Amino acid sequence: MSIKREDAENIARLAKLQISDDQLEKITGDLSNILSLVDQLQAADTSNIEPMAHPMDAVQRLRPDQVTETNNREAFQKIAPATEEGLYLVPKVIE
Repeated sequence: MSIKREDAENIARLAKLQISDDQLEKITGDLSNILSLVDQLQAADTSNIEPMAHPMDAVQRLRPDQVTETNNREAFQKIAPATEEGLYLVPKVIE
């Protein structure tokens, strides 16, 4: 698929890009090449290919779920301006 100069100008206008006439010819060719590559990729038969999340079958390493800090809830509750039944009270901002 090839793109005409007018199409490239329209794309640039819609994207609010300022492109000089010198650059417009190069960009028109580049966009045509990109669309040709997409056409080639779409022609590939992928009906027997299982979708995958990562091409390397990578597994995310997770850290062990361990408590690493002490519980300071009581200390924080004592210095809070207002608490009630273990909850922090804040000023009402929506009426």
